[in-house]
Formats: sequence, structure tokens, C-alpha cells
Amino acid sequence: MAPIGWIQNLGSSLEIIAGVDEAGRGPLAGPVVASAVVLPENHGIEGLADSKKLTAKKREKLFDEINEVADVGIGIISHRTIDKINILQATFKAMRQAINKLEEPPHKSLIDGFGFPDQKLKNEGIIDGDNKVESISAASIIAKVTRDGIMKDIDPIFPEYGFAKHKGYGTQYHMNALRELKATPIHRKSFKPVQENLPNMHWLKSNKKIGPLGEKLVALQYYNQGYTIIEMNRTCSHYGELDIIAQKNDEWIFVEVKTATKDQMGGPALKVDDSKLQKLESAIQYFLSEQEDDKDIRLDVATVILNKMPIIQNYKGISLD
Repeated sequence: MAPIGWIQNLGSSLEIIAGVDEAGRGPLAGPVVASAVVLPENHGIEGLADSKKLTAKKREKLFDEINEVADVGIGIISHRTIDKINILQATFKAMRQAINKLEEPPHKSLIDGFGFPDQKLKNEGIIDGDNKVESISAASIIAKVTRDGIMKDIDPIFPEYGFAKHKGYGTQYHMNALRELKATPIHRKSFKPVQENLPNMHWLKSNKKIGPLGEKLVALQYYNQGYTIIEMNRTCSHYGELDIIAQKNDEWIFVEVKTATKDQMGGPALKVDDSKLQKLESAIQYFLSEQEDDKDIRLDVATVILNKMPIIQNYKGISLD
């Protein structure tokens, strides 16, 4: 494998060269992720290869080693943007984003497969580049591990779909879930298998999915704000259910979600009465009794009006006193 990726001597000057690759063009859900990597000339990393040929354990080990010695940029483009501009353009956008996030702008980028359709950023496509060029191999590993991590983080919001296992690719398990449970808010609606399984309001109502959809939309909002979603719909003995359990820093966040459709007069109840608060407090204390760590706690209430564009309102820090 060619050790290209850091600097090449061009007479008396040095040229910085980045390797670029992506992960997630094919899945039916989640973002596409790209990485740009500039490796030091004598980086000492052994075992660089196309990420698809490595075990998850090996990829994660190399991920840490690459980040220790290399200049790394990462670009993440959401499923919404993919649907707006198509997956090819979204991939190019993620790659450009990754290159622009490098600490030192490269003179040239070597891209796995085909290069950009223009030379605004000097680049060259290399077929099978993730097997031929070390910096592209490194980029493929960074992109793959980053995207896999995102799908694992999202999995607790949609445990019935198995995103932590298949990462959004169209496996038989995923396709069965898609047909039975319909598409989630993170599915790519421009992809045909998803288009064929979009839920409508009649389906949501008849299958009693209005409430669960509202909870998942709120959980995604919290996730996008940097919270870690620990669990959804946790049953706490006879005290009832906790809709969303999240963490951020040294704090447990418990979120009660109220959901309604636009045609329901008055929308979701904005008020959580004293009886409900007492049940929530008991459920929270029951949950905390099973935890080993001692964290601060916070109760939030979120309301959702399901419309073409859902309306979400958050009320943070509801007093339990």
C-alpha cells in the first residue's frame, strides 16, 4: 500500500495530501459521514486497510491511533439533507466539509472512487483507494467508526429497528421492521424502500402510534442537543412509565411527553397535575434505586403537536416539590 497522505517533496516545497472516504451511502436511515485524514510520513500505524475488511474491534483500535497522530476532519450530512439534494451530492458535501475541518488545508485530496466533479478543491479519484493508499484507508476507518457510533447512540430511541446491529443498511431484519412498523423520522424518505413504507396519520392512529412517535421526536431533539438517550418507555414497577431517560454531564434527565394531532382540540395537556407529578417522582426514585452512581436529577415536560412539521415545546426543570 502506498504511504501517500502526508507530504510529498516537490522540489524545495512540501505538499500536504489528504486521503478522503465516506461511510453510509447505502443505508436507508441515518446520515452519510465522510473523513479527511492527513497522516504523518512516519506514522507508525500498522494494519491500515479498507474499514469493511476489518473487525469492529480492530477499527476502533485504529480509530484511536489515527486520531492520536493525524490531522483529521469529519463531515456529517443528515438524512434530511440527503433527501433534499440526493445521496451523491450529500456525499460530496460531507467530503468537502471534512476537508475544510482539517487544521492545515491540503494542497490536494485523494478520494476513494471518483473525485469531485470540479477542482475548486484540488482532488483526484482513486478506484479502490481504501486498499491502495494509507491515508484513504485511515479516512475510511474514521468515517465508519464515527457513523457506527451515531447509529448506536440513536438505537435506544428506536430499539425495535436494530440500528445498533445493521447501522441502517437494508438487512432482512431492517426490512421486516420497516414493513411492520413503517419508517422512522431518521429514515431517508427519498429511498424507494422507505417511500413504500411511510406512515400516514390514519396508520398512526389505528395502530396507536401517536404517543410513541411524539416521544421519539422529542428524544431525537434531545439527542441533537448533546444529550445521551439511555432508555425509552422504562416501566418502573407499579409506579408507571418514564417516557425518556437521558444523561448529560452529571445529571439524569427524565422527560414526560404529551402528544396530540392538530385536529385534537386544545392539543396535548400542557399541565402535569399533582397526581401525575407524584407518580413521576415515585417512578424516578424507583429507577434511581437501581443505579449505582449518584447524579443530579431533572424532570422536563415536552409537548408535541403532530402536523406536517411537528411542533415541539419543552418545559425544563419541573419542580418535584
